[in-house]
Amino acid sequence: MENIVIRTIQPQDNTDLAIIIRESLAEFGANRPGTVFFDPTTDALFELFRQPGSIYYVALDGDKILGGAGIFPSAGLPADTCELVKMYLAPGSRGKGLGRMLINQCLEYARSAGYRQVYLETMPELKKALSVYEKFGFEYLSGPMGNTGHFGCDRWMLKKL
Repeated sequence: MENIVIRTIQPQDNTDLAIIIRESLAEFGANRPGTVFFDPTTDALFELFRQPGSIYYVALDGDKILGGAGIFPSAGLPADTCELVKMYLAPGSRGKGLGRMLINQCLEYARSAGYRQVYLETMPELKKALSVYEKFGFEYLSGPMGNTGHFGCDRWMLKKL
């Protein structure tokens, strides 16, 4: 992991990231309606993350995109709350601490942007991600916050910053 660079998203990253996200969901059997698999913004992440209060980080090894994660002020969330979104890694880059690096970068941005809580939505098929979020101090909620439109997610978590 010594050659890994984390930078903000660029327009040319859209295609590779959409592939990583959709292939990851398919790999875990989570490619169903109500998830980012069918969300049209998955194909236009650079454009989506131009919104104020948002950022998306991309992890690269040389010029190869390994994955990414972002912070977004999702609709319906309290003003002091953002969402950790679209946290996906290519299969060969998992289990090496890269997800931890991306989440740390996202949480650091969230703090600096003045957010006091970070929300996320996920699903039980993504077991490894759930355990990572737990280690970061995310706690389970009994229901969703905000209006993300991702009705296919049935695990909701919140972390106070």
